[in-house]
Amino acid sequence: MTDLAAAAGQGVAALSRGDAAAARTAFETVVAAGRATPQLWLLLAQANFQLDDRKQAHAALDELLAVDRANLDGMVMRGELLDRDGETRAATSWFEAALRTADGVAGLAPVTIAALDRAKAACAAASAKFDAHLRSELAAAGVDAATVHPRFAEAMAITTGVAAPYPQAPTSFYYPRLAAIPFHDPADFPWVAAIAAQAPAMRAEVEAVIAAQSGLAPYVEAPENRPSKEHSLLGDARWSAYHLWKNGEPVAEHHAACPRTIAAVESAPIPHIPGRGPMALFSILAGGTHIPAHNGMLNTRLIVHIPLIVPPGCRLRVGNEVRTVEAGVPLIFDDSIEHEAWNDSDEPRAILLFEVWRPELTAGERAALTAMFGAVSSYG
Repeated sequence: MTDLAAAAGQGVAALSRGDAAAARTAFETVVAAGRATPQLWLLLAQANFQLDDRKQAHAALDELLAVDRANLDGMVMRGELLDRDGETRAATSWFEAALRTADGVAGLAPVTIAALDRAKAACAAASAKFDAHLRSELAAAGVDAATVHPRFAEAMAITTGVAAPYPQAPTSFYYPRLAAIPFHDPADFPWVAAIAAQAPAMRAEVEAVIAAQSGLAPYVEAPENRPSKEHSLLGDARWSAYHLWKNGEPVAEHHAACPRTIAAVESAPIPHIPGRGPMALFSILAGGTHIPAHNGMLNTRLIVHIPLIVPPGCRLRVGNEVRTVEAGVPLIFDDSIEHEAWNDSDEPRAILLFEVWRPELTAGERAALTAMFGAVSSYG
């Protein structure tokens, strides 16, 4: 046993000085005695890898991964061996598996971290190579991927690993068979233009709100009798709300202060649900503030933004699409899809925010959902 331990030590020393042949000989002594551990199989694979003996490196990895399927160094080496053989897709599957396995794992050894970094770089290179291949083949078929349709371009990005899919993932209630469209075209909503036309008057009202600094509350508040939300802006006045309706009830003094805004919102197809809707407010985001990625509660609604005060550097991302926020230009989006916002300026950004029914919901569905949400609110 002592001799085998010495042989293993000699192999490690040989690897360290770059003598892969001597290392392999030493490690094979231990293997022949039937005393190989998972770590020794990995070391033998490394020696064979350095010698470019791919067959024997694969054989050693077979032994390792048979007893330690989640060995990160072995998974990455398997990918690197397959990459040497030109098996790019197979190699990428091993790199991605290693990265998934390592996600959230703390205390990794520096050599393992370096291997995972190589896996990330290899995945990026494979993604670029795959993208170039697809575009070349499509061009040969007379297809310009960029001009077919935005969703085709997004599908290409997802397929090649450049982007991730962003499905609807509401945190409270999911209604099936609704299209997951990040941004909707305002032209498809006949009532939007009249509301946007009131932007100057609504801007004057929100400017007065900001000047008075009265009636503002943090947008993200801790719920009563519930666990506190995990949110970086919880209780933070950098993201403030001036509620026009809250929990379905009008805020009387805010209605009195903002009559033009109230009239504009009331012309939209807003849900009227006891304890829940209407929901409308001024959302005020301080300069230099980022609203982190999150998902809304429901996918039976769309969120409408009417930007009123917009300094340069304001953006909104929904799924894979990022829009520049422009004063007076409505944005209508599905907030059940992951989204985030930035104000990179030094000045506050203020928008009118309210929810509307999704247009594809029938009158019967809206009535049924209203009754169901009311029943949910009254439960317990």
